[in-house]
Amino acid sequence: MNFGAGVPTVQVTDLKDGAFLLDVREDDEWRAGHAEGALHIPLSEFAARYGELAEAAPQDGRVHVICRSGGRSAQVTMYLVQQGIDAVNVDGGMQDWQQAGRPVVTDDGTPGFVA
Repeated sequence: MNFGAGVPTVQVTDLKDGAFLLDVREDDEWRAGHAEGALHIPLSEFAARYGELAEAAPQDGRVHVICRSGGRSAQVTMYLVQQGIDAVNVDGGMQDWQQAGRPVVTDDGTPGFVA
């Protein structure tokens, strides 16, 4: 997906292990499978739960925002950049994450899938 030059973007393959990941997919998508260690704040709850991100995000680090394919995460990335946060959209989202062979897990740690 192309959201123009205004949205900072990275590829899944460029993410280092341990990078801070914010997953903005909805609860049913998250339950099906997600990246281990990601912070989950659904887009539909993002405004109300913004403080959770502020507490969890690395102070001088980057926030990598991910959704299923990159659309919702691009919206959140632009908002975060406007707030002065170093944020980037993960291009291709969890679909590319899974295709790249990165682990997808459920809440109990068993293998999951991208819904």
